[in-house]
Amino acid sequence: MAIIVQKFGGKSLMDPDRIRSAVERILERKHQGHGMVVVVSAMGSTTDALIQLAKQVNPDPHPREMDMLLATGEQVSIALVAMALQAKGHDAVSFTGAQVGIRTDAIHMKAKIKDIRAERLKAALEKGQIAIVAGFQGVTDDEAITTLGRGGSDTTAVALAAVLKAELCEIFTDVEGVYTADPHIVPDARKIERMSYDEMMELASLGAKVLQYRAVEFAKKYKVRLVKRSASSRAEGTLICEEVEQMEDIVVSGAALSKDEAKITLVGVSDRPGTAAKIFRQIASRNIVVDMIIQNRSRGGFTDLTFTVPRTDLKETVALAETLAKAGDAKEFLADDDVAKVSIVGIGMRSHCGIAERMFQSLADEKINIDLIATSEIKISVVIRRKDGEKALRAVHKAFDLGKGAGK
Repeated sequence: MAIIVQKFGGKSLMDPDRIRSAVERILERKHQGHGMVVVVSAMGSTTDALIQLAKQVNPDPHPREMDMLLATGEQVSIALVAMALQAKGHDAVSFTGAQVGIRTDAIHMKAKIKDIRAERLKAALEKGQIAIVAGFQGVTDDEAITTLGRGGSDTTAVALAAVLKAELCEIFTDVEGVYTADPHIVPDARKIERMSYDEMMELASLGAKVLQYRAVEFAKKYKVRLVKRSASSRAEGTLICEEVEQMEDIVVSGAALSKDEAKITLVGVSDRPGTAAKIFRQIASRNIVVDMIIQNRSRGGFTDLTFTVPRTDLKETVALAETLAKAGDAKEFLADDDVAKVSIVGIGMRSHCGIAERMFQSLADEKINIDLIATSEIKISVVIRRKDGEKALRAVHKAFDLGKGAGK
């Protein structure tokens, strides 16, 4: 029996009617003879509401207790979806992340999956049951509840698909697939029919909020066939798969905007071997992910070191920067959260020249100044002022002819 894993996002489950619609999609696959595992998120904006509730009680809540609170949102969803399936006469059973053996590290609110002990889940499938699993959550070896960070239900679904050797993992949301840019900002953004794992990982890490980065990383590692599609339409969606030769014909596949960035500059850092390693070792010890890193030319034995971090980690990074300055590792520091990052991604960038010039010229034409630049084999990212973010995204999208009618 081939297994299919489906994941339904919060907007796809925000009321009883949408839950019933999701059940119809589940049963379509069940009637085709597949074993079904369904991963669900919390209903609608439940997670945001719980965060606000917590902050009314404690403006700086402990991450462990936040995980305990936030995990309840998915527990409501699994029970309701199971009930809706049972109302249709089907044998469905709900499981929390802990109950299906999702073991994580102990980094609360952004835990990583270490292992999945899926025996209980496999037993349910062998009985012909439809398994409904809470996404976004797991448990440590000492039984503390953890959550996997925003979008973590995607990672739950792909990880379960990998462990179960599923035929397919379908991610259902309120959009029909992956677009060349956010269609809410770029009206002529076009749905992409097929995208490589590498391109999707880059877009996910650069602010395209369509799939969690770690979910795509799992999919690539374990060769999980992954489809992003709409819960409300029968459109084919976007297939995320291994790279094929024809993909290199497309120079730029998509563009992304992130407004969740902050920039830190350490001024007057000693320019000697080991200094940067010491600084970033301390940042890593706090589980802060650094993106761009730029070091200026040395003057008089000192240099400036600029890097970006998620805005959510700015407070902790500033505290660390203060410590570094007091210890003499930097003369002073500057913090700036009024920034945005715009990026382009495409496998074809490996074999084409002039891509950077074309992107930079499109920004210059809009009188948008660039603060930082970072590149990889298949991406170019720039940090700009936050107010220019959406205008910049539209400019680069147009510069590379990514809109509707521009081809596939």
